[in-house]
Amino acid sequence: MDNSLPIEIRADEHLMEGHRMDSLNILIYLMLLSLTVVTVWIFKHRRFQYIHETGLAIFYGLIVGAIIRYASPAGEVSHLRVVPEFIPPSTDTTPLGAINLSSMTDATGKSSPGAVEESNPGPPDTVWLLSEVKNSGGVRENKTFAYALRGEVLNAGENKETGKLLQQKATFDPEVFFNIILPPIIFSAGYSMKRRHFFKNFGAIFTFAILGSTISVLVVAAICFAFTRLMPALAFTFNDCLFFGAIISSTDPVTILAVFHDIRVDVTLHALVFGESALNDAVAIVFANSVQSYAYYRKGEAFDTTAFFKAFGNFFSVFLGSASIGAALGSATALLTKFTRLADFPLLETALFVLMSYSTFLIAEAAELTGIVAVLFCGIFQAHYTYNNLSRESQDHSKFSFELLSFLAENFIFCYIGVSMFTFPYHYWSIPFIMVAFLAVILGRICNIYPLSALLNLGRKRKIPLNFQHMIFFSGLKGAISFALAIRNTVTPARQAMLTATSVIPYRTQAAE
Repeated sequence: MDNSLPIEIRADEHLMEGHRMDSLNILIYLMLLSLTVVTVWIFKHRRFQYIHETGLAIFYGLIVGAIIRYASPAGEVSHLRVVPEFIPPSTDTTPLGAINLSSMTDATGKSSPGAVEESNPGPPDTVWLLSEVKNSGGVRENKTFAYALRGEVLNAGENKETGKLLQQKATFDPEVFFNIILPPIIFSAGYSMKRRHFFKNFGAIFTFAILGSTISVLVVAAICFAFTRLMPALAFTFNDCLFFGAIISSTDPVTILAVFHDIRVDVTLHALVFGESALNDAVAIVFANSVQSYAYYRKGEAFDTTAFFKAFGNFFSVFLGSASIGAALGSATALLTKFTRLADFPLLETALFVLMSYSTFLIAEAAELTGIVAVLFCGIFQAHYTYNNLSRESQDHSKFSFELLSFLAENFIFCYIGVSMFTFPYHYWSIPFIMVAFLAVILGRICNIYPLSALLNLGRKRKIPLNFQHMIFFSGLKGAISFALAIRNTVTPARQAMLTATSVIPYRTQAAE
């Protein structure tokens, strides 16, 4: 990795590499489960009852485990060897002043002496500490212990809060949000769409989601950039402002759906709001990735035309590639359920449906695309093509299960937003920035909804009335996606200020709703 890149870009690249490995690992287990389910179905269909499914799972696991152990390439994991210069005889611990940084070692075992900054562009993944400990017989012996990177320690030596175990355990790894919590929320959004009204208003939905989101991002970025010029302490670049505009422009389709379901709104309004919200989340994530790719490709501080067009191309390639994966997996599930007798075994049918839907997200992430876009389009295709092929039991189970998972995941994230305001250590409180960000979000939404509605009404037979436009405007709730994108990287004060703003703004928008 280029050491000249800003630290937040290097951190993003490092996090993305770890995220891809996590996605690949989970995908491997899902493939094992899918293979087990298919094999069990074949055995049941052929009335072969001599092997239980647990034995099959173990057998497949042995094969994959051997492949991972002996055939997988070494990853780029850095280790910092730390050797104490002396150990006091009266204690089993080593004071900080007695530590000697001996060398940096990569995953292949090659070591290079010297300090961290000379051999690695950032902090190491693990620290290997050589220490003397007493064994069960009371004899001292040398052992090496590995300590994983948790993040920067703020106000080292002064902050007593870092010693609270419960507070540390209450802070989750951001990968939990992306790999576990977000997929059912987004899939449920696509799976529960009212297909006829969605495709009938697809032009308007696509306009709001693509063009409208772009307008909102640019308006928010421009306002925040102008404000941060007046507050140099925040150290925001225009690229930071674009990234913040992208993540804060995403909306919350699950909350909107719940509200609209209770008040039984017009089906056209429901389709416009819900469709725009669901696609808007996907666009916001791809836009944020494109902003990061521009910062990665850019040479120098000035505007880089080549980097801009690379990022522009990256936006469309990632969006279309992810959507294609989602459509392909959704269509494959539809064909599998249509031309097989899986419906004879509803439990296996539902299990395979869930596994293939979740695999869509992981395949896209492992392929360096966007799983959110993939799983959204997978949900749309599953609802349009697969749902009618399922047995009645599987239809009921899949519909209810994803609604339940989405409800729980959505509310868990909002609970965690509240908890993290006190337990997450990397907040940067700037009340003026939060107020300006909230104002920018409102102005961005205004510049998005009303001009585009007027433009769309020129070609629509059924116009979008002004009261519908007001509802679409006020339905731009901020929620899970904004927070999940912001919490992934908080290495700079600018990123920390973004996290704090995306934690506070949802309170205000939910209250306004």
